[in-house]
Amino acid sequence: MPVKKNSFSKLKLVHQVPYPSILEKNSSAPILDKLNSAFFCSLFKPFKMKTQSYLMFSFLTSLFLSACSSIPQGATAVSPFEKEKYLGKWYEIARMDFKFEKNLNNTTAEYGVREDGKISVTNRGYNYVTHEWEEAVGKAKFAGAENVAILKVSFFGPFYAGYNVIALDENYTYALVAGKDTSYLWILSREKSIPDTIKSEYLQIANDLGYKTDELIWVEHNK
Repeated sequence: MPVKKNSFSKLKLVHQVPYPSILEKNSSAPILDKLNSAFFCSLFKPFKMKTQSYLMFSFLTSLFLSACSSIPQGATAVSPFEKEKYLGKWYEIARMDFKFEKNLNNTTAEYGVREDGKISVTNRGYNYVTHEWEEAVGKAKFAGAENVAILKVSFFGPFYAGYNVIALDENYTYALVAGKDTSYLWILSREKSIPDTIKSEYLQIANDLGYKTDELIWVEHNK
């Protein structure tokens, strides 16, 4: 669109004449004042955009790094880890409660191997409020090497959560499993109970990592 002559002359004046002299000598100062403000704002606009872009990049980077942290600080996953020995049925002895297991007892987890090589996950529990069995089927995969017990579990498409075996007896009978942070913890057993010695050992490990073990729910198995 062609620039009008008057507009061009005013814009040219803004660039050429110092701002104080405009106020002193030119009757069109209010108009020029607005033009100067627009001009100086245009100078800082790229800087503002760059600052916003930098802040957004920093935020996304922090979010990405947070998402990548799938094991509580200070925790160490079991290694070497043998996947085949870990497969099968586990009874949930205790857990930090969360919404997907709310009001459930008699909870179990069963792991197998899928055709695509991932691990199948079937969680089951009895809702003592609705008096119905509930089941969730998902998948798991290793975050890195398969001899390190850092896994990711998904029950909702591409969304994964941390699953880290941080304590395990040599016979793969009792396991302590941590989520991505100290909000998630499970004590598992091949049986419906766990020896006091193992219980004390796992609770000590959890306490040392900052878990509030007094908030653990001890699961009833009576079905």
